[in-house]
Amino acid sequence: MTKILRTLIISLFITVVVFSLTACNSDNAQSNVNGKRTIKIGYLPITHAVPLYIEKELEKSQSRSFHLELIKFGSWPELMDALNTGRIDGASVLVELAMKAKEQGVDLKAVALGHRDGNVVVTSHDIHSVKDLKGKNFAIPHKFSTHNLLLYQMLKQEGFTYKDVNIVELPPAEMPAALSEGRVSGYAVAEPFGALSVAMNKGKVLFQSEELWKHSVCCALVLRNDFIRNEKKLAQEFVSEYVKAGKKAELKDDYTYEAASKYMNVNKDVLHLSLKWISFNDLKIDKNAYEELRQYMIETGLSKNPPAYREFVDNSLIDKVK
Repeated sequence: MTKILRTLIISLFITVVVFSLTACNSDNAQSNVNGKRTIKIGYLPITHAVPLYIEKELEKSQSRSFHLELIKFGSWPELMDALNTGRIDGASVLVELAMKAKEQGVDLKAVALGHRDGNVVVTSHDIHSVKDLKGKNFAIPHKFSTHNLLLYQMLKQEGFTYKDVNIVELPPAEMPAALSEGRVSGYAVAEPFGALSVAMNKGKVLFQSEELWKHSVCCALVLRNDFIRNEKKLAQEFVSEYVKAGKKAELKDDYTYEAASKYMNVNKDVLHLSLKWISFNDLKIDKNAYEELRQYMIETGLSKNPPAYREFVDNSLIDKVK
C-alpha cells in the first residue's frame, strides 16, 4: 500500500512539474490584455528608442490588434538575456549584440533601424584632436557597439590603433560624471549622454558619427523570428506603427519631448540638443551600410563570421508599410 501511495505521489509531482514548465514556456513572452495579444519589447532609456516611446503613447488614441508593453532594462546584457531566452518578443538594441546572438544560433531578425546618426564623440575641453587622446582613458558602453567601431574609425583615420588609448567599458549613464571627474578624457555613447556633458559644459563634441562613418548602423529594432513567423499579421502591424511613430518623432516637437520624457529622465534642453543630432527618417536597413558594418566587425576582431544581410535583416515588414 505504501509503495502504491508513493508511486501515486511521484506521478502527481511529475505531472504538476511538467504542467508548470509547459505553462511557463507557452507564456514566456505571450500574454493578453482585453483579449489583445501583448507584444513585449525591451529597451534602455535612450534617445535612440524614441520611436518605440511614441508608438506606445499613440496606442491610447488608436485602435490596434495588439497591446504594446515596453520593458525597461538597466543594461544591454540583461536585455539580451531576455531577448535570447524568449521572455520578450523583440527589442531596440545595439545591432552588434543582436548580430553576435544570431551568429551564436539565436534566431533573431533586424526589421528596422532605431535611428540614423545621433552618436557623438565627446571629450574634455583640453582635448583638441585625436592625438591628444593618446594614452588617455576613453569610454565605450560595450565592445559590441557602434560606439566601439566609431572609436576604431576615429583612431584609424589618424593613423592610430586601439592600443593607443585605454578603452574603458562604462554604463552610459556613468559617462558624463566620469568625464567631469577626469576619470576618462572622452567617450562615445548613445544619446542623451553625449548631449548631457555638452549641455552642462563639461565636455565638447569632437566628432559627429557621420564625420567618421557615413550611414553607420547603430541601434536596430530586432524581433524574434518565431514571433514574426507565427504571428505575421501582428508583426506587420507593429512595424507599420513603429515606422509611423518614427515619422512623428522626426518632427521633434513638444509631443516628442513629452512622450520621450515618460521613458527617459532627461532635461528638456538636453533632449532638444540630443534630438538635434539624430534622425528617425527612413528606418529601413540598407544592405551596403550593413555590409560595411560586417566588415568593421571582422576587422576589429569582434566577429569572425557575422551574419550575412539575407540571414539577419528582414525588410519584408517595413517594405509593406504604406
